[in-house]
Amino acid sequence: MRDVLNEVQAVFRDVFGDDELVIGRATSADDLDDWNSIANIGLFVAIERAFGVKLATAEMAQLTRERQTVGDLVDLLERKLAASG
Repeated sequence: MRDVLNEVQAVFRDVFGDDELVIGRATSADDLDDWNSIANIGLFVAIERAFGVKLATAEMAQLTRERQTVGDLVDLLERKLAASG
């Protein structure tokens, strides 16, 4: 089984330009100074490329709502990867 959280962390490190960045399931935009609406665009594009999935606009909107976490993103990716077989 894929270690989705570890792969997401690699994407975050690339997008935010910080090789030492450590994220967890509870990490949210409130925890990273540079994680804003502009960064979300780059993050979502990088996630789609890294995982070979397409995020629907509604899914991206859900993930940008308050109190959404990296764990929510990981859960979504795991569902999409399981559905794609």
